[in-house]
Amino acid sequence: MSTLPPGVRPAPPRPKSPELWPVAVEFRSAQKPVRHGGGPASRALRAAGLERVAAWLSPADRRVLWLYLLTRISVWITAHGARWLFPQGSDVREAAPVLAPFQQWDANHYLHIARDGYFPAGTGPWTDGWDNREAFLPGFPMLLRAVHLIVPSWTAAGLLISFVAGAVAVLALSRIARAYVPEDADGHRTVLFFLLSPCAVFLAVGYTEALFLAFALPAWLAARRHRWALACTLTALATTVRVSGLFLAAAIAVLFVLSVRSRRDWRGAAWMALPALPPLAYSWYLHAHTGDWMAWKHAQERGWYRDFHAPWEAWSNTWNAAFDGVHTTGYAAMFQAELAAMVVGLALVALLVRHRRWPEAVYVALSLWALGTSYWYVSIPRATLLWWPLWMGLAAVSLRRPWFRTAYLCVAVPVSALVALAFLTGRWAG
Repeated sequence: MSTLPPGVRPAPPRPKSPELWPVAVEFRSAQKPVRHGGGPASRALRAAGLERVAAWLSPADRRVLWLYLLTRISVWITAHGARWLFPQGSDVREAAPVLAPFQQWDANHYLHIARDGYFPAGTGPWTDGWDNREAFLPGFPMLLRAVHLIVPSWTAAGLLISFVAGAVAVLALSRIARAYVPEDADGHRTVLFFLLSPCAVFLAVGYTEALFLAFALPAWLAARRHRWALACTLTALATTVRVSGLFLAAAIAVLFVLSVRSRRDWRGAAWMALPALPPLAYSWYLHAHTGDWMAWKHAQERGWYRDFHAPWEAWSNTWNAAFDGVHTTGYAAMFQAELAAMVVGLALVALLVRHRRWPEAVYVALSLWALGTSYWYVSIPRATLLWWPLWMGLAAVSLRRPWFRTAYLCVAVPVSALVALAFLTGRWAG
């Protein structure tokens, strides 16, 4: 029973700190702001229905989203400048269309799959000039087709998917960072290093990295809280987007085994099989159309030289392509970046093993094995975006050695700008 004098209201309870729940499910665990008055601005906010959205996000979340928005603006400014300053031809009098810089390489594959399907009009691997589109998993194209029902432009639809997915991903990354790097109290520094990383432009275009991370990072948050059903469901969604989802599933399985303390804990083991179902369903679909259960793998071999080679052979072939003067300077620079990314990945695995971060070590090691056993290295720099332990580790180093942040930004920012220009002007792959 209250003992306060009449007319005196009790003080509102102190809000609890936000917990590290998966972003896509647990926004409500964030600290809710105290409501003030009924001024015009507040009434307008309520009228627009934005107050409830703001209540889902903690101040730390809003700072991370603000950083994310600023970096998106910088990419769009770069794209706008690229279409004017780097036209396709020396005598061009008009800039390319506004969205043209974003429709490059893999974005075209996803567009064709979403618009026409995998085998339009009976075409397929048996057709001359086939584009090997079955190498790409169906998650992103299916979502692209759905969004296109609302957004008329295919390119804009892909950009919207990556924009929303990237926001979910950076929020999840910041919450993971708060658990792993206590000094990075709001995860802001980890997100900064991630968004200014050399290949960050691929988070802003119609590629799969942002969508994959929007599933994978909340899945990892759920797994850390031993919510295995949610973690495996999100991982299954990740496996519809990239084969890296299977590497994440392996890491979550290792985390599950390490967390078992009693016979009762094994009840969640059945969920570990769920992420394998989407790739199996896709293989079945391809077999029904091509008679080949491994059609996606064979498409990668035909189109991107991803047939198996020993790791030392792959390193040697990539080294020769980078430094022997066989290829043009554009391709040579690309192969040099592949070698540098492989060295970073190997160092990361060694550090994770040293600190006995076994699940994370398994995740990155499987990624390196898959990418490092082709004829030569392809797409390893882009894969660094998916190695969240890397960005948390760099943030932790910078917090202990303040000079490291300045050094990192002085190197990463110009490299990131160069990669963005190379992609947006059609020069990324040579």
